[in-house]
Amino acid sequence: MMIKKTRSLCPACGKVLEAEIVEEEGKIWLVRTCPEHGKFRHVYWSDAEMYHRFAKFDAVGRGVSNPQNPVISDTCPTACGLCSNHHSGTLLANIDLTNRCNLDCDFCFANARACGFVYEPTFDEIVSMMQVLRHEEPVPAPAVQFSGGEPTMRDDLVDIVKKAKELGFPQVQIATNGVKLANNPLLSQQLKDAGLSTVYLHFDGVTPATNPFLKIHIKALENLHKAGLGVVLVPTVIKGRNSGEVGEILKFAAEHISIVRGVNFQPVAFTGAANDEDIDKERITIPELLGEIEIQTGGILKKGDFYPVPCVLPFSDLVEAYTGRPQVRFTAHEHCGAATYVFITKEGMVPVTRMVDVESLFAAIELMATKLKKGGTINKYATLLEGVKELHASFKKAEKGNAADFWKLIGKTLIAQNFDALREFHWNALFIGTMHFMDKYNYDIERVQRCCIHYATPDGKLIPFCTYNSGPVYREQVWKKYAKEKQ
Repeated sequence: MMIKKTRSLCPACGKVLEAEIVEEEGKIWLVRTCPEHGKFRHVYWSDAEMYHRFAKFDAVGRGVSNPQNPVISDTCPTACGLCSNHHSGTLLANIDLTNRCNLDCDFCFANARACGFVYEPTFDEIVSMMQVLRHEEPVPAPAVQFSGGEPTMRDDLVDIVKKAKELGFPQVQIATNGVKLANNPLLSQQLKDAGLSTVYLHFDGVTPATNPFLKIHIKALENLHKAGLGVVLVPTVIKGRNSGEVGEILKFAAEHISIVRGVNFQPVAFTGAANDEDIDKERITIPELLGEIEIQTGGILKKGDFYPVPCVLPFSDLVEAYTGRPQVRFTAHEHCGAATYVFITKEGMVPVTRMVDVESLFAAIELMATKLKKGGTINKYATLLEGVKELHASFKKAEKGNAADFWKLIGKTLIAQNFDALREFHWNALFIGTMHFMDKYNYDIERVQRCCIHYATPDGKLIPFCTYNSGPVYREQVWKKYAKEKQ
């Protein structure tokens, strides 16, 4: 049964093709035919029921009002960017600081060690990229993540972080393998003092078999803890390799809640050479990953506890209606990722969905936003009071009777305007998310046009993640164009 039409790529030649998303055998498939290379059929979403549940949160964004590349017709994915056909602003910007790396992992988006040349933008080029992001309208990019290669290979990393804070980024992050953070105890404190918000630490497992750098990661966590820097663990999940440890990774995160703020699982994307056998053996989709989490946590976390990224749009609408100012909007494609929160208590992990009826919470927030848009000071306060009652009702519907702490927290922030209370939330809660980046086998151009994670490049462009790393692979083009020297 065909669900809808989209466009995709031929995995063999990269040609843009008309495609269909179809439901068969309880799964969702991406089907297209290349005139030269024939028909291709690859799994898009392995659970049809969950696909349709997530589809209810579909929300197309308003894009940016000052695109770098105005175009008349839809030429995606060759007109980056951002082009005037892109539907989402930048939630998180990536800037590759270098393609140098001190490791040689077999699964790597960057494929850094195989380049044969050095890509390393100058400090001034990096500042220019950040300025493009902060000039984005109607909302400047709120977060920047420095990546690579390995960003800690740069001697001026601390200065780059400091400059990012000066330019006004509320969130400044690095994505790292942790080697230098483990070996240099002073680096964590220097980065913290410069304004770094979060460290995204590559972390594939809790045993030497799945994570040969485990000792390095533990040492890095110790140094980061001393500096008071929050960490998000980032496992690349490969079926049959470390998919059997996702529950233990969550347990590890809960045991280190004083430093670990979240776990962001990334199902493997085949951005390099791969064949059908590799894909069948190692591909793991979001529903399969969430199923493994449910099994391996003994049902503490269920597939139904996870929601797609656009589910939080009512919160953006509420703040926008209350303040009258444009807000960051989470309009990523609903099938790009999934997330939830769990609270770490003396009894163990308690998903937020046990503390609050999420569906009624979203409905209450959406109703508040709708009423606030009508305007008027009296209406504003009346709406807030009525909305708080609705929020309270959503907690009463929860499974657990220990929602009192969560309700007090909401009360402190919404009613008393005590936003310092949010720190309590982040210290006691663990974010669990997954983002499945695309490759040429499951490439959906509709998803690309909704991407919220963009790479900034030295020529002033902003390129969606899954176009930068797969499909046309802008990464190779950018790195070669701005190559400095041979390795």
